[in-house]
Amino acid sequence: MTNLPYMPAIGRRRFLQLTGAGVAVAAFGIGPAAAQVGPVRWVSPRGTLEVIDDFGYWVAKKMGYFGDLETVVEPGPQDGTATVKLVDQNQSDFGYPSPGILSLGLEQGMNLVSAFHIMAGDVFDFAFQKGKAPADLKGLEGKTIVLGSAGWQSISDPMLAAAGVDLSKIKYVEVSAWGQALAQGQADAALSWEGLRAQWRGQGLDFDYLLGKNVSVFPANSFVIRKSDLDDVAKVEAYEKYLRGWAMGLEFAWQNPRAATQIAMEQFPGLASQMNPTVATESLMQQLGLMHAHWDKRNAWGFHLMDSWQTYFDAIAKIGQVSKVFKAEDVITNRFVEPATNFDHAKVKADADGFKLSPDYAAVDVEGIRAVL
Repeated sequence: MTNLPYMPAIGRRRFLQLTGAGVAVAAFGIGPAAAQVGPVRWVSPRGTLEVIDDFGYWVAKKMGYFGDLETVVEPGPQDGTATVKLVDQNQSDFGYPSPGILSLGLEQGMNLVSAFHIMAGDVFDFAFQKGKAPADLKGLEGKTIVLGSAGWQSISDPMLAAAGVDLSKIKYVEVSAWGQALAQGQADAALSWEGLRAQWRGQGLDFDYLLGKNVSVFPANSFVIRKSDLDDVAKVEAYEKYLRGWAMGLEFAWQNPRAATQIAMEQFPGLASQMNPTVATESLMQQLGLMHAHWDKRNAWGFHLMDSWQTYFDAIAKIGQVSKVFKAEDVITNRFVEPATNFDHAKVKADADGFKLSPDYAAVDVEGIRAVL
């Protein structure tokens, strides 16, 4: 394996420095909040908006599901912790962190609450060069894992520890183009996630995977807000309307994933060079399946399973990622679920069923994709 000078190992001390509360985050155009309730602002955890992943938002915009509510989405910096820092600093209203990033914010004293659970199953995967995937996560012990951001170690560590891996025997390296680094043999594995898995394949990065949905019981990304906003009646009303738009967008996608993919892809024409309609639809469906995970217990978009979250909080305290066990009921709320999902489901289904697909998307074999998910 080639070690390059621009791929420094990430030790725990360095990791804590990178995610410390005193680190300033460039907002990349995200301005300070207005005193009144203005546009509802959302920031990506990826450093880019040019992905399929936010299809719920683009569908809601296209179909008018936000009504007259003004909305703004921003890419933010790629720093893994930026999505919570920007919310805490009142530079965004909603962030979309993993539970690990949320817990780091809570550890640093950020007064945040998870308001809408998007990814109910573990969305995170580990990618390997073809033929080099171990039988299970324990096989990563003693290996080098490449990450796109140092903050992502808080995602990887709990998954590995739960599988019995000695974390002191894991070496992390940080590279912005981490998928390409794995393809070039610069690491043994790379952190990935559902949706990105299909996108990488569309870019010619063909890997084997250990899928989080098969090897992990943890929850994944959710929408977080400032806890103080729960006391602001005007903001709560705006957030209910905003999350209703998202929920309608997700329901539309569940009813017609090809249409939702076409809408998302139309936002970023450059993505067509990376993914054809089949790969793009597969990317969306990989994510949508986890957004709909544990439906027998949740039965609504955005619903948090408190026991799943508590299991996670217990696990990260056990490995020392945080200094105390957070109580799920203190940092998680389902109060937005009922107003967000109180919409005309029949109308959304009719919208989805009646959406006119382009010939390229009409030709996508959805059932064939479901067979390999």
